[in-house]
Amino acid sequence: MNILLVDDEVLELDQLEYLMKAQFPNWTFYKAQDASIALQLAGKVKISLSFLDIQIPGKNGLELAKKLKKNYELDIIMVTAFQSFEYAKASLRIGVNDYLTKPIVESELLGLLEKYQKWSSKNDSMQEVLSIIREEYHEKLSLSFVANRIHLNANYLSRKFYEEIGIGFADYLNAYRLEMAKKLLVNQRDMSMAVIAEKAGFNSQHYFSAMFKKQFGVTPSEFRINPKRTENQ
Repeated sequence: MNILLVDDEVLELDQLEYLMKAQFPNWTFYKAQDASIALQLAGKVKISLSFLDIQIPGKNGLELAKKLKKNYELDIIMVTAFQSFEYAKASLRIGVNDYLTKPIVESELLGLLEKYQKWSSKNDSMQEVLSIIREEYHEKLSLSFVANRIHLNANYLSRKFYEEIGIGFADYLNAYRLEMAKKLLVNQRDMSMAVIAEKAGFNSQHYFSAMFKKQFGVTPSEFRINPKRTENQ
């Protein structure tokens, strides 16, 4: 599991890493002292959890959290010396998962991370499946291919995936591909529908359009014209 730590104080970064590394030796830590470096790291590495200080150079921590939440699938814990209810409310409004105040108390930190410890230890295989989907969604993926890749029986993986994620493997894969297609439609306005369909992992433009309409209630072309139409979908 990849963890992103963001704070402009080197000692704070080192302390946070030290406190977690003893408990979670298999986690990989990435450190950044400003928003720009944090965004670069998030673009290069699949981050599962990020600790963000509210006061950092460039974008403040809340602005960075909002951008990370918009572009990536990850959990965020805000860290701040300001024990203000307003900061906590602002954090929750943008989808931050939790809130930690400085000075960091080890017992509080580890208590907050309990759910990640359980998730990490019990669901390593599922995390590997999700990572494959997120990194290779544009390739020809199938349940049997992924099961073989991580050395699991396909029927077992199918059952466990549904139990732990709440939807079937194929439904999750299609939903993820559609979310990636939405980003391409907004950010690559000169890209043709056929190319977007291919880059999102769909075999044909027709199938892509049909799935998109079924999922969001509008066609890809309609969404490109007015992305806000699917905000409540």
